[in-house]
Amino acid sequence: MSTTIPLPFFFSHGVVHARIGHRPIRPPVGLLSGGAPAKVSFRPQSNAHRHAAYVVSSESITPVKEVSSFEPSVWGDFFINYDPKPLQRSEDWMMEKADKLKQDVRILFEAHNDTAKKMHLVDAVQRLGIDHLFQDEINNAISDIKESGFTSSSLHEVALHFRILREHGIWVSPDVFKKFKGDDGRFIDTIADEPRALLSLYNAAHLLVHDEPELEEAMSFARHHLESIKGGGRLKAPLDNQINRALHLALPRTYKRVEMLHYMLEYGQEEEHIVVLLDLAKLEFNLLQHVHLKELKAFSQWWKDLYGYVELSHVRDRAVESYLWSYALFYEENLTLTRMILAKIIGFTILMDDTYDDHATIEECRKLNEAIQRWDESAISLLPEYMKKFYHALLNYFRETEAQVEASDKYRVTCMKKEFQNLSTYYLQEFEWLHQNYKPGFKERVALSTLSISVAVLCVTATVGRGDAVTKESFELATGRTSAVIACAKIMRFMNDIAAFKSGRKNKGDATNTVECYMNEHKVTSEVALDKIESMIESEWRTLNQVRCDHHQQFPVVQRLLNLAVSVPFFYDKKKDAYTFSSYIQEIVGDLNIRDVIVLVEIDVRSYTTVVRK
Repeated sequence: MSTTIPLPFFFSHGVVHARIGHRPIRPPVGLLSGGAPAKVSFRPQSNAHRHAAYVVSSESITPVKEVSSFEPSVWGDFFINYDPKPLQRSEDWMMEKADKLKQDVRILFEAHNDTAKKMHLVDAVQRLGIDHLFQDEINNAISDIKESGFTSSSLHEVALHFRILREHGIWVSPDVFKKFKGDDGRFIDTIADEPRALLSLYNAAHLLVHDEPELEEAMSFARHHLESIKGGGRLKAPLDNQINRALHLALPRTYKRVEMLHYMLEYGQEEEHIVVLLDLAKLEFNLLQHVHLKELKAFSQWWKDLYGYVELSHVRDRAVESYLWSYALFYEENLTLTRMILAKIIGFTILMDDTYDDHATIEECRKLNEAIQRWDESAISLLPEYMKKFYHALLNYFRETEAQVEASDKYRVTCMKKEFQNLSTYYLQEFEWLHQNYKPGFKERVALSTLSISVAVLCVTATVGRGDAVTKESFELATGRTSAVIACAKIMRFMNDIAAFKSGRKNKGDATNTVECYMNEHKVTSEVALDKIESMIESEWRTLNQVRCDHHQQFPVVQRLLNLAVSVPFFYDKKKDAYTFSSYIQEIVGDLNIRDVIVLVEIDVRSYTTVVRK
């Protein structure tokens, strides 16, 4: 299997193509009349060796234009020039067939009166990536499952019931697992011989909140036994692959669209799989894929134009990666506007981040922050020549964004601007510490670097362009310094720093990251520091799980915050910073064995009546 396929997982040769009646893709805004494209950085530590060369004078010095220290884009103009091959079937046929399959699935929801069958149906629909088509049906099913008084002697079913409800913010007591324990309070030995049940228990236990030792025990018990059986040759497909993935990253923490690709390959191997669901999942993926491909084509061109216009060659060139991060939060067709706005703010964040972090002098950073706080065309005169185009494009992007959204939504753009201004202040503060050779303590470092990781501005931006779908209460939850926002930010900060530390991504004079801060302050080894920070990450996951239940009524917005959190291990996986070092993305894409997943299977014209009535 090749690991060098130059395509992210949502695009593939000759696979996906146009969808009639779908919302047209907005062309990229003209460079001087709107914002700039994206490339996401969630802030690697700074290249202070460059700073040191410039801070010898308090005068504003325009640095000599230099080649970026970051690797170039691995994609080049691939997506700008990409021309998909035509489908074997017409767009009309695909749309008509998809509509028929959707109706069949709705009948399935109505026909399944058994609670266990409803749970399996909801789980399959979600994991196959078609849940956005059946939100009303899923909500009704969840309500029925909650009220059913469900009991079962099957650990697999009890764990599935627990996971499905907690995923949707419905509280379920961990006491439901007591029936599988002996008099000594430990899980009974016979469970160790049920790999499917162990896997379900393991995934369910990852929805624990603070002070749930029962679920900590369940997680440890399940992991121990899954580890012991995974290499013994006892497991059959697809269970073996599902266990291996879960041991690497439990199901509730997976990047949903990546998991969907795996599950589309596996679902058909399950004994009780429903053909209708799999056929619809393949069709819907291909139909959505064309929407995303057109967006990425436009976005890549837009980024190329902006990147050339601002002439900040020291900045990371990461258009595809920026769009991919936005796609992690919003993949649905009707969210094109929000998806593109978010991808663009990621790009502007990177332009500002890398300028502060990798290029500008201390005086230039102070002037850039002053201009951003003033937020007015007249502030351009404060800036050195090489920053002026960036600042001009930034102001125009926000004006264009405000013009694109409904009147009732414009205040969110104002809040988005405020968070961007705050982010500039945090970047400057980090540089001031570096300039003054100030060594913050661990808590102080975490407090500032949690803010400088860009999550707050992303969370606000994720509400823009969505109109009444985001209520006042939901907006308040996703903005400011709520527990949900802070938890996402800490997960991203700590995983970013762990990846940087383990990969050795550090230049002479770089600012001390949280791992090094902890080592220095507590005089401990890297192993001890990493274990401590890993436990802090676990604590933040539990906080997010608590947010699910505490804010059940705002679940649609909570889900987007969770999507942001689960995107973090996709990009920052132990030693990998797959945003900055984007060659890792190629490896990930290749490992997904895309061509086997995405190839559009010809769906025979047939009746699903028998399947639906089961």
